[in-house]
Amino acid sequence: MTTTANPGDQVRKAGTREWIGLAVLALACLLYVMDLTVLHLAVPSISEALHPSSAQLLWIIDIYGFMVAGFLVTMGTLGDRIGRRKLLLIGAAAFGAVSVLAAFSTSAEMLIASRALLGIAGATLAPSTLSLIFAMFEDPRQRSIAIGVWISAFSAGSAVGPVLGGVLLESFWWGSVFLLALPVMGLLLVLGPIVLPEYKDPDAGRLDIASAILSLVAVLAVIFGLKQIAQDGLAVAPFAAIVVGVAAGIAWVRRQLTLDDPMLDVRLFRVPAFSAALAVNFLTIFVAVGYFLFVAQYLQLVLALSPLEAGLWSVPSAIGFVIGSNVAPRLVRRVRPAWIIGSGLALAAVGLAVLTQVGGSNGLAVIVISSLVISLGFGPVLGLTTELVVGAAPPERAGAASGISETAVELGGALGISILGSIGIAIYRGEVAASMPPSVPVDAAAVARDTLGGATGVAEGLPANVGSVLLDVAQGAFVHGMQVAATISLIVAIGVAIVAVVALRDLRPHDEAGADGDADTAADGDSAATATAPSTLVTEA
Repeated sequence: MTTTANPGDQVRKAGTREWIGLAVLALACLLYVMDLTVLHLAVPSISEALHPSSAQLLWIIDIYGFMVAGFLVTMGTLGDRIGRRKLLLIGAAAFGAVSVLAAFSTSAEMLIASRALLGIAGATLAPSTLSLIFAMFEDPRQRSIAIGVWISAFSAGSAVGPVLGGVLLESFWWGSVFLLALPVMGLLLVLGPIVLPEYKDPDAGRLDIASAILSLVAVLAVIFGLKQIAQDGLAVAPFAAIVVGVAAGIAWVRRQLTLDDPMLDVRLFRVPAFSAALAVNFLTIFVAVGYFLFVAQYLQLVLALSPLEAGLWSVPSAIGFVIGSNVAPRLVRRVRPAWIIGSGLALAAVGLAVLTQVGGSNGLAVIVISSLVISLGFGPVLGLTTELVVGAAPPERAGAASGISETAVELGGALGISILGSIGIAIYRGEVAASMPPSVPVDAAAVARDTLGGATGVAEGLPANVGSVLLDVAQGAFVHGMQVAATISLIVAIGVAIVAVVALRDLRPHDEAGADGDADTAADGDSAATATAPSTLVTEA
C-alpha cells in the first residue's frame, strides 16, 4: 500500500472491511485509555485489601503510564519490522492474560508487577492501531475521518472508564475493573485476522537494541523526574533523572543519524509541518491534562460528588471531544488546517477563560460548560496534528512515527501535571499554612497542608466548628490554585494558536491538494526531508 500523493497514483478507497477494522481498532484504543483512568476509582478498595505503603500505591497508579510511554517508540518500530497486525494481536493476547493476573493480585508487589506488564502490552496498541489506519485508509478524506474516530475512541475511554468502573466497584471487588479487558481483547483476537491488513517494512533490518534501550531510558527518566517534581517539588534526584533522560535522548538522536536502518529518520524534524504539528500536539496535551487534573479533584473533593457522579458529569466533556474530533475531517476538505487548529485552540481558550471563574454556588455549571467548550476546541487540534505527524513519515516508518506522536502525548501530559500541578500545590500549601485555624493539632495541620484530600479527611475527625473552618480554608486555597492554573493554560493555548497559524499556514485543504496532486515541499529544501514530507496535507509551492 502507498500513502503518497504523487501525480498518477491510484488511491484506493476504503471499503466495508476497512471500516469494520476501524471499529475493532477503536475498541482497543478505548480499552487502552480506560485502563489508565479506571484504577483511580479503585484506589480506596485496593488500599483496604492489599495494604500498600504510600510509595507502593504511587507505583501501582503510575507504573502503567511509565511503561507505556517508555515502550511506545520501540513497539512502533518493532511493528514496522515484524508486522503491525501481528504485534497488535500479540499485544492484545498479552494484555488480556496480564489483566487476569492483575485482577487476582494478592499483594501490592504483585499488582505493581502486573501493572508494569500491562504497560508494556498497552504500548503495542496505540502505535499499531494508528499506523494500521494509515495503511488501511489511503484516501485523504477517509483517513481524516478515520483518525477522528481514533481520537474519539480515546476520549470515549476517558469517559466510560470512570462510569463503568464506578458501577463495577459498587457490585464487585476491586479486581473486577481489570477484567473489562477480556471481552474487548477477545473480540480483537477473533476479528483482527479477518478485517485488519498486515503491513510491515519489506526491507526492514533487525531492531537496534541499543536504540531501543536509549529511547526507553530517555522517556522513562524524563517522565519520572517530572512526576517526582510535581509530587515533591524541586530536588536533586528528579532533576538528575531529567538530565539523564535528556542525555539519553541526545545519544538516541545521534545514533539514528549513523544507522543504515534507524528506528526513525530524525531528519523528519526538518520538515516544518512535522515539527510544528508535534509541538502543537505536545502543548495541547500539556494544557488538557493539566487542567483536567484539577477538575477531577474539584468534582469529588469540593463539590463532594461520588466517583460515579463525577464520572457522569465528565461525559459532556467527552461528547464535546468526540464532536470536535469528527467535525475536523469535514472542515479540512475546504479550510486550511492552520485555521482549523488555530480556531480550535482559540475556542479552548474561551473555555479556559470560563474555568478561571470557577467557585461559589455555580461551580458545577462552570465546570461542565468550560470542559465542554475546551473539548470542542481540542478535538480537531489533536486529530489534525496527529495526522500531520504520522503522515510526514514514509509508509514503512508509520509505526515509529506513531510512537513518536504518542510519546509526545505522554511527555506533554507529564509536563502539564508537573508544572500546572506544582503551581496549584504551591498556592494551596501557602494559603492553607497562612490561614490554618490555631486549634488544629500539629500532626493534623501537616496532613491538611499537604493535599486537599488530606484536609478533607482531617476535617472529618475534628470538632464540627473547627473542621468546617479548616475545610473552607482548604477548598478556597485549592480553587485559587485551580484558577491560576486555568489562567496559565489560557495563555499557553493562545500562544500555541498563534504558533500553529504561522507555522502551518502553507498547508492546503484536502480538496485543493487532491485536485492538484502536487508534491509536498520542505522549507529547507533538504532532499531526505522533502522525500518524507506530509502526504495528506499538501503545502503550496
